[in-house]
Amino acid sequence: MCNYPANIRDEVRRAYLKAKPYQIRLSNYPFSREKHPRCFQAFWFTQFSSWLEYSPTKDAAYYLPCYLFTMERSRRPGCDAFTFTGFRNWKKSNGKNCAFLNHVGEDPCSPHNNAMKYCDDLLNESVHIDKVMNVQSSEQILNNRLWVKTSIDTVRWLTFQGCPFRGHDETLQSKNRGNFLEMIRILASYNDKVAQIVLENAPKSGKYNSPTIQNEILHVIASKVRSKIHEDIGDSKFFIIVDESRDDSKREQLALVLRFVDNDGFIQECFFDLSHVKDTATLTLKNEIYALLSRHCLDIQNIRGQGYDVSSLCKRNDKLRAAQATEIARMLAIDELETGIGANQIGTLKRAGDSRWGPHFNYICSLMRMFGPTCLVLENIKEDGSTYLQRGDTNVAHKMINSFEFIFSLHLMKEIMGITDVLCQALQQKSQDISNAQNLVSTTKALIQNLRVDGWDNFLENVIGFSKIFEIDILDLSAQFAEGRSRKKRDHVIEEHHYHFDIFNATIDVQLQELDNRFGEQPIELLTLCSTLDPKDAFKSFNVDDICHHV
Repeated sequence: MCNYPANIRDEVRRAYLKAKPYQIRLSNYPFSREKHPRCFQAFWFTQFSSWLEYSPTKDAAYYLPCYLFTMERSRRPGCDAFTFTGFRNWKKSNGKNCAFLNHVGEDPCSPHNNAMKYCDDLLNESVHIDKVMNVQSSEQILNNRLWVKTSIDTVRWLTFQGCPFRGHDETLQSKNRGNFLEMIRILASYNDKVAQIVLENAPKSGKYNSPTIQNEILHVIASKVRSKIHEDIGDSKFFIIVDESRDDSKREQLALVLRFVDNDGFIQECFFDLSHVKDTATLTLKNEIYALLSRHCLDIQNIRGQGYDVSSLCKRNDKLRAAQATEIARMLAIDELETGIGANQIGTLKRAGDSRWGPHFNYICSLMRMFGPTCLVLENIKEDGSTYLQRGDTNVAHKMINSFEFIFSLHLMKEIMGITDVLCQALQQKSQDISNAQNLVSTTKALIQNLRVDGWDNFLENVIGFSKIFEIDILDLSAQFAEGRSRKKRDHVIEEHHYHFDIFNATIDVQLQELDNRFGEQPIELLTLCSTLDPKDAFKSFNVDDICHHV
């Protein structure tokens, strides 16, 4: 048996066993060449074992199960008689030393008895592990296919509609787990079979709803679409349209669109692929386009037209990220930054276009955090800008943000918005305790007033320290103040007085005035009266006289 490949040995054994042992019955068997000749006896087939067989060519007896399941020859003399060499010592076929009985043995775990058990197991195919697993897994396979089909249909629908997949909160307690999971929940509500195998009822080992699975399904669908486009184009000529697109992380990407005439004579314009590029230089675009077309077996020689609309915004973001990474590495080298998990991550400038103050505060913080890399990118644009207008605008912006006045205003806005941000975030919550809101308003007013009275010296020190770090010219605060383009000087007014009272105090006063207008004594008193209607503590704070006083 060892001469057969391992993967077919069981099939060979099963074929031998089904054919039954070779038990030829002859009228005369060959005699041995001994002083007292002996020969094989046909009645041994039934006397010793139904699995005993006889080979006329070798004039030897074998046990078929032992012959089939013995893979190695024994080192003990005579132990291979019924397996490899065959038994022909007929004089030991009787008596207490009968070779047939000794081979079988009385031990249930003897080699012969083990071989017999192997035969029974091999012939009983219904209990084989592969058969049992096939029976048990057939239903699971159908369930898995239904679950995958549900996921595929959901991905297809969301893709065709241009809808996002993920949800902000996909936990079981969330009221909206995102379009993908909510669509599957709707499908499950109309199909009991789907409901039994998806979402919470799906096995933990295979839910088929993770972002990885969603991306894999999208990848397969995209490959099918590209293959169909390639099939429609064939060896015909085509036109390429190249545009710039960026993802949420502002990474610059090359979008490739193919324009061609199909077999029916209609002009088709199909989006084909998207690829990240480090810049929009001519050589970079050429290499990336060539790589995309080659990867999908489209001959570049068949291009008969080209169109490009690629902006440079994402390229600037890439440069900003690179400059920030260099700055972080430099500060880590001189022990100016602490290391740790999640610390010193590379980001970009936040947007400040939202009407709420929260995004403005985040933008100011990100600009202060990335001030050095931002200045470096502006310097690069001044030198390699694509137009005179771009280089001129960049030069003005670079001079402005490197002025002491800009740094002063930047820090002042950060200080004020840092105080009011807690109140802004609290008031934007869906539910808010009135008394807690009152306390936040009072605390915010107190902190701003404290900044006006006692915060000037510490604030000015921070501004000067920041200016020194980035080598910004520090204004001589003891010099006489001059205003306007004409730099007309004002008598008895120095620069420090102007920044302290005309900017610092005046800005804080405006903020305090705005808070008083929105949260004055009368609105606060009305809020207080409303809070007495809270049934907590059995309306303990309710006072009918206070309410009647304002009627």
